[in-house]
Amino acid sequence: MAEGDIAGTQPDRDTERLRSELSRVIEGEIIPRLMLAHRTRTNGDGRRPTRWKGGRSVTIGPDTAPINGQSVEEFARLVMEHDAAAASSYVDMLRARGATLEMIFVQLLAPTAKRLGELWEIDQADFTEVTVGLCRLQHVLRELGGIFEGELGHGLPSQKRVLMAPVPGEHHTFGLLMVSEFFRRAGWEVTCDPAISTAELNHLVHREWFDVVALSVSCEPLLDRVAGTIKGVRRASRNPAVGILMGGRLFTENPHLVSVVGGDVMAADGNEAVRRAEEMLVRRVGCVSQQID
Repeated sequence: MAEGDIAGTQPDRDTERLRSELSRVIEGEIIPRLMLAHRTRTNGDGRRPTRWKGGRSVTIGPDTAPINGQSVEEFARLVMEHDAAAASSYVDMLRARGATLEMIFVQLLAPTAKRLGELWEIDQADFTEVTVGLCRLQHVLRELGGIFEGELGHGLPSQKRVLMAPVPGEHHTFGLLMVSEFFRRAGWEVTCDPAISTAELNHLVHREWFDVVALSVSCEPLLDRVAGTIKGVRRASRNPAVGILMGGRLFTENPHLVSVVGGDVMAADGNEAVRRAEEMLVRRVGCVSQQID
């Protein structure tokens, strides 16, 4: 390779490093802390007028398919290019056409977060656009969270506790925050910290009782750290029979790794996560009953 070719690759490497660092800061620190600091419940049905600033109406797909690939593409562009009211209006129209909150969480919000990352990777959106888009996506999640939580078990005290956290070093946390809403809706008391350290995690499980600890990781380089994290949690846990639920892209694509790292079960989405956690809880209660008998 000629000297000029070598020099020419340096800006690309610098750009990639900068992009990676900015992505880490946005998704791993700014967005999660914003979510935790401002998460509030909404009253009533939470719906807003179906028009946004400027008086333009929202256009969505056919009534027979309220959420599809086109919806995700449109919503990704909308959250980057328009204000928060426009995003809320879009969601309201989907709900008016029959989309449930569960569909919006799983089929719209999660794929849109992924799509924003893809648009950045292929240089079809810049740093500012993706940052704005992610913030508005978090606004929608925050706005719908209280409604979603109230659909089941509204106002009932919970005796089931789950701690949700990324494996320390993991910076992709939007999915974790969304799954936490499924647990809240199912009546679980949720502690979710997307920026927790290993020491803080161990201290928390030692200080407080949790029935399940849900850990998320997306990238293979963190695999060695996962096993150590699980061992630390089990050793420090106030609950000697704590269940370890694994999630994130790494385990969704490689389910066999759950047993390799010492986890109990894995889940690919919010519904499955709650179901798996409930199953672990039932098994633990059954074991205790047998011991008493």
